[in-house]
Amino acid sequence: MKFLIIIPTHNEEKNILFTLKSLQLQTFQDFFCVVVNDGSTDKTQQIVEEFIKNNLKFKIQNLELSKHEPGAKVVRTFNKGLESVDLSKFDIICKFDADIIFPHDYLKRVNQVYEMQPKAGMVSGIVKIKKSIFEKSLAFDFKDEKHQWKFENLSSKNHIRGPIKSYRKECFQEMNGLRPVLGWDNIDVMLANKNGWETLTIKDLWVKHLRPTAYQYQNQKAEKLGEYFYNIGLSLPLTMISSGKSSFKNRSFAEFFSTMKSFLKQKGKRSLSKEEIRYIRNLRWQKMFNRK
Repeated sequence: MKFLIIIPTHNEEKNILFTLKSLQLQTFQDFFCVVVNDGSTDKTQQIVEEFIKNNLKFKIQNLELSKHEPGAKVVRTFNKGLESVDLSKFDIICKFDADIIFPHDYLKRVNQVYEMQPKAGMVSGIVKIKKSIFEKSLAFDFKDEKHQWKFENLSSKNHIRGPIKSYRKECFQEMNGLRPVLGWDNIDVMLANKNGWETLTIKDLWVKHLRPTAYQYQNQKAEKLGEYFYNIGLSLPLTMISSGKSSFKNRSFAEFFSTMKSFLKQKGKRSLSKEEIRYIRNLRWQKMFNRK
């Protein structure tokens, strides 16, 4: 299978070279990579351009800086990369972050799952973050004999995380691509399942994430959660239940009110169809009632 890898990038001068080198070192080499530089103001562009001089599997696409919108920005940058290539030449579409280090057999093992399981629509490994320091001398060492890396516990190990998405092209097209909204990386999984595709993670295959996910939004977590519930089409009762569960888990009544306030002020047009919203609402109700 032929992989298309798209890496949306903005001001990643400290990390992008690790990502590109780890892809260059892959045992599976049937891929093409597009780095989409979204108006970086640091040395990202120069670093990538120097790297790709002698690497025909890579190219850079330079854009003017786009408006900062959590979720929407990265998807729109990703879509610019999609528009720059002929998709008919590829079987698998990947959206990778620019601060990921991949083990040398990552693409090989992901490809094996797609080859062996025809209904696999999305496949990935799992994501780990550093416990304390990052030793550059061990950047491409995945034995982790010093136990410096831990699972990034933002979701279950069954969820395909945003930094390492991959899609069978047919699955990607059937769900009409990625939605440029906060929560796109949960919406895609639900829509893949809606269209009859399986989403699979390889639990013993892990990548190094050099920065914690959405670290800059921690203080806005409740507000973003309300926006997310709106974007995936939840009804008011579902949002109240979901917000209540989250605030109870975090032992914060203030979080509940902040989430609900954020949800109620959302007025924009949802990117999901009525059929897709109906499916997601039914799915959420089913998960609530089926839990033991």
